[in-house]
Amino acid sequence: HYLIRSVDPVEPKLGVPDADYLLARGPFHERDERALLEKHHIDVVVSKNSGGAATYGKIAAARTLGIEVVMVRRPALPEVPSAETVEALAAMIDHFVAPDAERGV
Repeated sequence: HYLIRSVDPVEPKLGVPDADYLLARGPFHERDERALLEKHHIDVVVSKNSGGAATYGKIAAARTLGIEVVMVRRPALPEVPSAETVEALAAMIDHFVAPDAERGV
């Protein structure tokens, strides 16, 4: 049995048997998470590592109940050019785009 909680509807549905979908938006309190875990007889929590405190209630509840938690790490962000100031950004753009005279504008 799977319980999938998300903010938005999951479409298409996941390819897992016997799944229930719960639409809800946190933050969730530990006592409510504990009740949810117990009600649905959850034995493993799989969660993305969002890095925020808003979803910590489920982790604390799972620990209290002795339920295994699997955290999915965010993928590394690709290296992309960036600038810390508008001036630096303008210089980067000038480097990538030929001046007006060279473009015939």
